[in-house]
Amino acid sequence: MHSREEKLEAFGRFLDILDELRVKCPWDKKQTNESLRPNTIEETYELCEAIINNDKHNICKELGDVLLHVLFYAKIGSETGDFDIKDVCDKECDKLVFRHPHVFGEQQTNDVAEVLQNWEQLKMKEKDGNKSVLSGVPTALPALIKAYRIQDKARNVGFDWEERSQVWEKVKEEIAEFEQELSNKDEEQATNEFGDVLFSLINAARLFHINPENALERTNQKFIRRFNYLEKHTLGQGKNLKELSLDEMDRLWNEAKLNEKNP
Repeated sequence: MHSREEKLEAFGRFLDILDELRVKCPWDKKQTNESLRPNTIEETYELCEAIINNDKHNICKELGDVLLHVLFYAKIGSETGDFDIKDVCDKECDKLVFRHPHVFGEQQTNDVAEVLQNWEQLKMKEKDGNKSVLSGVPTALPALIKAYRIQDKARNVGFDWEERSQVWEKVKEEIAEFEQELSNKDEEQATNEFGDVLFSLINAARLFHINPENALERTNQKFIRRFNYLEKHTLGQGKNLKELSLDEMDRLWNEAKLNEKNP
């Protein structure tokens, strides 16, 4: 891999190119924090897609795109006199040192759970105890990820099940309440109860060390593969999906499942 000097040289080149673009490119010149934000979200999702696909080439490429946005925001900050990339790096370095006393201080631990609990406690110290435990969860997060983060933060201050197996009774209770509201034909309450079902399942995933976002995306990809198989073989027979019976669809679906097990 590259030396420290080569990495710093590449980073400096990146900064120089961005400086020049900001002066000479009509598109780059007009960008603001607000105009960049939607593109930043898109670039982040593209990086996530590359990670899901384990596409090393595109992970490298998309990391560059995300880094460009980080540098761009810092560049805008320097133009307004609020901060620059040095301030961004210094603040992050100071935070990392402060939150890792087991690495940079005298505290000792090899336990991941203890590290995470200490992390949350140190974050509260940074806020002087004036902000709530859940205030650090961004409101704009997708709901599934937000639920996981809310539960995780609550856990870090001791609000959790004594035994993780207890969560299954909660899951069953929420499903029963959802079914009851469906039978009552109360759409509003059924929606609320379905949210409770999802929240309890996400809680179960957390307790059993499963990332629900990753798990759901695996199922999404699995469904896409199998549905594409069904569609491909239907078109190959000169038909379209609407012409197939459910039995025919099930047969092709099961073929797709079998092919995944025996490629």
